[in-house]
Amino acid sequence: MRLILIELNEINFDAVRCYIDRGESLPGLEEIINQGLITTQSEVEYENLEPWIQWPSVHMGMTYEQHNIFRLGDVVHSKQQQFFEKVEAAGFKVGAISPMNASNKLATPAYFIPDPWTQTKSDDSFVSRSIASAISQAVNDNSQAKLTISSIIKICLSFLILVNPLRFLSLFFYALSAVRKPWRKALFLDMFLYEIHKTLFRRKNTNFSTVFLNAGAHIQHHYFYNSSYAKNPDIHNPSWYIKSEYDPFFEMIKVYDLMVQDLLKSSDSEFIIATGLSQKPYDSLKFYYRFNNHKKFLNDIGVSFKSVVPRMTRDFLVHFESEEEASEAEIIFNSILVDDGIKLFEEVDNRGMEVFVVLTYSHEIFKTTKINIDNTVTTLAKYITFVAIKNGEHQGTGYAFFSKGVSCFAPQEGSHVSKLHYSILNIFGVSR
Repeated sequence: MRLILIELNEINFDAVRCYIDRGESLPGLEEIINQGLITTQSEVEYENLEPWIQWPSVHMGMTYEQHNIFRLGDVVHSKQQQFFEKVEAAGFKVGAISPMNASNKLATPAYFIPDPWTQTKSDDSFVSRSIASAISQAVNDNSQAKLTISSIIKICLSFLILVNPLRFLSLFFYALSAVRKPWRKALFLDMFLYEIHKTLFRRKNTNFSTVFLNAGAHIQHHYFYNSSYAKNPDIHNPSWYIKSEYDPFFEMIKVYDLMVQDLLKSSDSEFIIATGLSQKPYDSLKFYYRFNNHKKFLNDIGVSFKSVVPRMTRDFLVHFESEEEASEAEIIFNSILVDDGIKLFEEVDNRGMEVFVVLTYSHEIFKTTKINIDNTVTTLAKYITFVAIKNGEHQGTGYAFFSKGVSCFAPQEGSHVSKLHYSILNIFGVSR
């Protein structure tokens, strides 16, 4: 058995159908829709509808209430087994490319490149370590749209080693055009990861492999209003943000359609596509920002800390030398007000020796916008970088497709997303 799990994060297949119904050519996506998608469900509470909660549910076969992993990167503290280790323990070769909120506990991975936000090791190869560090830098600096020279060199080396030369021109097009159309940076990264996965899966003769693709989630969050599916005369992106004639969602599904066509042509492996959850258009404009230099901000507001780790977009985790330092920092974070009287951080999670913080302020920030820290007023704009205007929000419905050779293992329609875990174990004949 050779099986690929494509973790096509958060894609709304109702929106895909909208484009097919209007006559757009998407033969790969149309075929899997016609063969039969199933829907999955996840948590009911909105605050628990996060991909870093749902993907551990898939990996572990547990609901959120069972695995209790709430933050991105927290999987490293869990002792629960994932399907990676279970399938490997049954004698199969296992690989993974950027699985969200998954830890590398494999004894001898065929390959393992962690997601950019989780502090877990890659496999020991030079290529995997290089790709992991380059992608982490690229993704975590996404709001500034910059790559370091070191990351560029690592990506170029990976190109030469792992990417089919026939794909160079297409990838170069997306990389270069991302200067003017920033959503193409995310598409480039997904295309790059797909090509890396395709090469490693073949070279390493892997039995079970996953690859996580996040461009669709990113584009829906940031540009959904520009799609035909979500167009609304009362809510639209401003022209300074993106031109009305651009449709990043359509660009994204065309890229994914080519991947699906490629998978459908494969004669030596089966595949599953799963979205975890999905997105729907948001009901108002909401601005997203992230810090451009977390260390400088913390120093300037008087927080004593050991280290700080940026997480996805607005989130960051601060480590301290003592619980007393963490408590003092918590007080400071909770006290910071923007000049309209709204807290800068509505989510401050003190965990003892570390504090998880989310920059929740969602109004437009101008050059004159100030923050008040213990009666000291300073300009906010110098610390932050604009990321996006929120266009899409999470919903509990997910989608899954099982290719013909494994379709009999698909869970029942409407099952909790964690049931995908047991479908994969059953395919490999692994006991629970």
